Amino acid sequence: MKLNSTPFKWRHYAPDVILLCVRWYCRYSLSYRDLEEMMRERGLEVDHVTVWRWVQTHAPEINRRIRPHLKLAGASYRLDETYVKVGREWKYLYRALDKDGNTIEFMLSAKRDIAAVKRFFQKMMKADHRRLPFTISVDKHASYPEAFAPSQKENVLPFDCCLRRTKYLTSIVEQDHRFVRKRWRAMQCFRSFHTAERTLEGVEALHMLHKGQVKRLSGDDAVGQAKFVASLFRVAA
Repeated sequence: MKLNSTPFKWRHYAPDVILLCVRWYCRYSLSYRDLEEMMRERGLEVDHVTVWRWVQTHAPEINRRIRPHLKLAGASYRLDETYVKVGREWKYLYRALDKDGNTIEFMLSAKRDIAAVKRFFQKMMKADHRRLPFTISVDKHASYPEAFAPSQKENVLPFDCCLRRTKYLTSIVEQDHRFVRKRWRAMQCFRSFHTAERTLEGVEALHMLHKGQVKRLSGDDAVGQAKFVASLFRVAA
């Protein structure tokens, strides 16, 4: 989908209403039925399933469109993973932050192994707002060093990059996990991997916006953030 194209064609509701529901769901601890009730108070009959469809369609699009506007992250990476419940199983959300807590990249994986870490390294190094890493700090899990050396040989990671296996350096990522965990608990887990993946794209994108990672936009400016998301789709907030 081109950035100048509209994803709201043939929709029965105004684009600003759709973006409002998607933004609120990804930002706050709300369920789909909460948003259904909140819209009803405003005179709009919106079924919770409709809101779910909006999130599945537009949350990944918000994440994609926000990327060119992000500030450059630092060169000291902190990597860690957290658990996300999908159906009756636990999946793994890999996340990379810089030393200041700015999100660099994230990836949902079915497994926590060497192959998953290598995929995450590849995705991380494709992020538009990243700098080449000088150091990558991880915990003591064995999959990180096993994936690090082959990734350097395959020119995915720089040869002068150093892997640091120090637990306390990843504490900033573990603290940042709390926002994501708070959101999926309010969602009462996900039904499928695909649903979780698309929803988390919106959650992470709005979290980056709230942390002040967008150029010339404060993380405390809620009105400015709403207008910014609307401007990504050329919609008047």
